[in-house]
Amino acid sequence: MSKISKIFKVSSSSSSSSRPSSSSGSSSRSKHRSRSGASPQEAINKLRETEAMLTKKQQYMESRIEQELTFAKKNGTKNKRGALQALKRKKRFEQQLTQIDGTLSTIEFQREALENATTNTEVLKNMGYAAKAIKGVHQNIDLDNIDSLMQDITEQQEVAQEISDAISKPFGDQFDEDELLAELAELEQEEHEESMKNMGRLPSAPTTKLPSTRPSRQPPRREWRMIMI
Repeated sequence: MSKISKIFKVSSSSSSSSRPSSSSGSSSRSKHRSRSGASPQEAINKLRETEAMLTKKQQYMESRIEQELTFAKKNGTKNKRGALQALKRKKRFEQQLTQIDGTLSTIEFQREALENATTNTEVLKNMGYAAKAIKGVHQNIDLDNIDSLMQDITEQQEVAQEISDAISKPFGDQFDEDELLAELAELEQEEHEESMKNMGRLPSAPTTKLPSTRPSRQPPRREWRMIMI
């Protein structure tokens, strides 16, 4: 081992021994980060950024493929070597474009799965909150108290019905309705007989002679004389 390597080795060992706390602290922080990982929303954002980057690269590859194809068509047999190189580059770009398409499909699938998992987790969490709230409400309800309460309500309704029936009864003397109907029928029969008697008594004819209203047909005196002559 050379003297220079020995010097570097000693200096590195001394520096590492002089700063043990900082290295241990940084390693513990890195371990903590690796264990916790990124949040779902951070991962979704990273995947979206990757999608945007790959989409731009995809557009770039498509434009390069078009350029190389145009170059090969223009040169053709004039510049056979250049045209062949352009076609080779086009093939490489097409391979890269195919890889990008597959990567985009994988990333899109992963992002959608992560978004769905995040949504389901949020829904389940909210449902858990609701279930705990319902359980807390039911804990303060005693079934025995509910039964006794319903019995009290039923009894109070019966009392209210009895009070209503008592109030609705009329005061004063009560008469038999059948007797009143019989009396009304007798009155109607009497009224009918009285009307029949009045119809039997017709008025007598008048004895005085009524004056005649027929006009006289005798011609005037002057006209009578003229007829006689």
